[in-house]
Amino acid sequence: MTELWLVRYSEIFLKSDPVRREWEKALTRNIREVLPGCRVRTERGRIWIEGPVDRERLRRVFGIVSFSPVTWCSLGDLNETLLDLCRRNGVSDRRTFGIRMRRVGTHPFTSQEKAVELGNLVRGELPHLEVDLKHPDLELHVEIREGDCYLFTEVIQGAGGLPLGVEGSLVALVSGGIDSPVAAWMMMKRGCRILPIFIALESFLGDDARERAEKVVDVLRMYQPDIRLQVIPDSFLACAKKELTRWDLEKYTCLICKRRMYRIAEAVAREKGAKGLVTGESLGQVASQTLDNLLVLDDAADLPIFRPLIGLDKEEIIRIARDIGTFPGSTVQIKGCQAVPRKPSTRAVLEKVREIEGGLDCGTEIPLRKSTGP
Repeated sequence: MTELWLVRYSEIFLKSDPVRREWEKALTRNIREVLPGCRVRTERGRIWIEGPVDRERLRRVFGIVSFSPVTWCSLGDLNETLLDLCRRNGVSDRRTFGIRMRRVGTHPFTSQEKAVELGNLVRGELPHLEVDLKHPDLELHVEIREGDCYLFTEVIQGAGGLPLGVEGSLVALVSGGIDSPVAAWMMMKRGCRILPIFIALESFLGDDARERAEKVVDVLRMYQPDIRLQVIPDSFLACAKKELTRWDLEKYTCLICKRRMYRIAEAVAREKGAKGLVTGESLGQVASQTLDNLLVLDDAADLPIFRPLIGLDKEEIIRIARDIGTFPGSTVQIKGCQAVPRKPSTRAVLEKVREIEGGLDCGTEIPLRKSTGP
């Protein structure tokens, strides 16, 4: 018998009909991408999958609130099928049960009447079971759609959010640390396809930093199968660091560096048709992420900069990283950036930073032609 699965979504259902249809199509495309051997069909408020399902893959498809393996039967066979479902779920070990009824269409009974009828049937055949509608040991879900019935006992939580890609794409600055992959994942969940870049700071970052970034992007690929890390070597900071040191302005190193990264990311976004940038910055977490310094960073790009972690503390970010699977790769020990000054500026003034940049003789060409991928 072919396996049948019921997939549920929520936010899509609230959209206007044209938007809902487009987003349903996007969601079904994403499901087919991770389950190529399955048949996927839609019905308002529901998506049905026929075939063998990899649960872990389906759990990572954004837009899916939950899903269940279901048993189909005709309305005339409902009683017999329900009792069989009870027996297959080890009723000898259960003390209580509850029936969750959903009905679509025109029938000579109400949902409550059918639930009571089925409850009496189960109690008559399996008298050791008692009804408990709040916390039953066995939950029996029955969905009647006209003459078709779908029965299930398991509800598996999905990733939620919006279907990947319905909001367009964003370029993500990915360092490989804990924060940036979480930020990228959060924007994926809101329907954005992510184009991750890693800027290899020549003289200051080793291969271990790039390898760490590749590891976390490999994990994100479970949520966005076509994701690829773009590695962009850049020698700008090597020149800028020398001049900042000579001018006794080393404290601005990180801000000058991040403004350069923003400009590179914006150039990639414009080349790829992305609608903005996403970073892993969280307010006040490090010196470059104070309100004053974020204002300075924002000035470096004209495209919108999205910071989904801005109001989260480190423990909250770590919890998400563990849940989505990026934490182990992000915590691999690396040498780290060798350009970080001992006392970085925490309250930079935009006009001062602009003045410093104007005096740097390090070139402004964005090195996209040098970019590589794994």
